[in-house]
Amino acid sequence: MSSSAAAKAKSKPTPLTDQEISQNYSHMQSELQALAGKIGELEQEADEHTLVLTTLDEALAGDPDRKCFRLIGGILVERTVKDVVPALRTNRDGIKKVVGNLTEQYKTREDELDAFKREYNIRPAVRG
Repeated sequence: MSSSAAAKAKSKPTPLTDQEISQNYSHMQSELQALAGKIGELEQEADEHTLVLTTLDEALAGDPDRKCFRLIGGILVERTVKDVVPALRTNRDGIKKVVGNLTEQYKTREDELDAFKREYNIRPAVRG
């Protein structure tokens, strides 16, 4: 790398235009909204798993060989409670782990957005 190329690489990046700032800000907000939506969706799914597990735990204690039905990939299959409960627990725990990861991503993106707002002095418009 030549000395002029090295000096250019160390210099600040080209300043963003107002339009680029606006586009980046909108994009970052959209990403946050999409993450929040996905987190909400997965939390609801985990809650549904917990609700079903609460019901099935009673059946598991009383009659583990009791028939139950489970929808897998759009197909209703017959299983026993003792077969379904471990799979549901695994699914619920996996969903909760994904929610945790997405929450971390959300916090990181939120911090990036806050830094961007500070850097470009972005403030919400007051409507009246």
